[in-house]
Amino acid sequence: MVSDAMNGCLCLMVVPGFVRLPSARQLTVQMMQNPQILAALQERLDGLVGSPSGYMESLPKVVKRRVNALKNLQVKCAHIEAKFYEEVHELERKYAALYQPLFDKRSDIVKAAYEPTEEECEWKADEEEELTEEMKEKAKVEEEKKDEEKEDPKGVPEFWLTVFKNVDLLSDMVQEHDEPILKQLQDVKVKFSDPGQPMSFSLEFNFEPNEFFTNTLLTKTYKMRSEPDENDPFSFDGPEIMGCTGCTIDWTKGKNITLKTIKKKQKHKGRGTVRTVTKTVPNDSFFNFFTPPDVPESGDMDEDTEAVLAADFEIGHFIRERIVPRAVLYFTGEAIEDDDDDVSTHHSLCVMEGEEEGEEENDPDYDPKVGRRAYC
Repeated sequence: MVSDAMNGCLCLMVVPGFVRLPSARQLTVQMMQNPQILAALQERLDGLVGSPSGYMESLPKVVKRRVNALKNLQVKCAHIEAKFYEEVHELERKYAALYQPLFDKRSDIVKAAYEPTEEECEWKADEEEELTEEMKEKAKVEEEKKDEEKEDPKGVPEFWLTVFKNVDLLSDMVQEHDEPILKQLQDVKVKFSDPGQPMSFSLEFNFEPNEFFTNTLLTKTYKMRSEPDENDPFSFDGPEIMGCTGCTIDWTKGKNITLKTIKKKQKHKGRGTVRTVTKTVPNDSFFNFFTPPDVPESGDMDEDTEAVLAADFEIGHFIRERIVPRAVLYFTGEAIEDDDDDVSTHHSLCVMEGEEEGEEENDPDYDPKVGRRAYC
């Protein structure tokens, strides 16, 4: 039973004189990581959902007609909900304009275009982080000593590269040969579509002039849709990302890291002689992000393309929703623990709902041929 499984999960910290109960958050994480609890909850859920009772079939025809009327009302609700999300998008666009001056100032500090004042640099630590005056003085002396040994750095070096490397979703994309270029990344911005235009958002990556490509701006645009599917209106659950377009990177000759040269030996069929040929093939790189596969109008794609697009949509949405608004917290690592807890709990809940890891096709919110949910 659930209660029996939970008993094995409650870990109390016993100290002479008192017992410290785990916090609600710690308790939730412990519970969600306990396979016995997940199995028990899954068994309980299986008994609650997923099997028609047969009641609908037993209803008189006149009642079934009324139920059809209720379903038609539900379709109308779905269309109203779609309009609601369109207004949410407009609200996001409005507030993006309010955030932007702060993000611009962040960018100026990172790239050393602006030096913050003493007042702007003052940060009050949490109570548990507060140090004694003696410890503060010692830390200050150590810091000044280190600063004397180093050259005076400008701005915040490798800010965005560090952000990307601190996030699992992005660090897997960043290769060693990408790093010298990403060190030149000065800012990442989100731009929303103009009023009256189809829903979309663009990610803008601003680079300082470098030896790798002549662009100073690389962009990626995601097209969205907020309307119920005519064939399946009840599946509507918010805006979907329908496709994306990248940009052309003007690589300097010999600097295109998305390609690599390999040598292969070929044997002549007739003479039997062996020769070495040079071949150019795709290379793993973060900058492949700017050349996503096309989405056919028919929606028919092979499994590899579906997987690439699904990952791409997830990355684009994460950069927009988390990385850009909270970049400094990913730089320091403070946002990563919260994300890990959120992902762990969300994943556990998905397993509770009967979703096996790796079987995205069972996720009602996932269909690369139709789109990726743009709002959580």
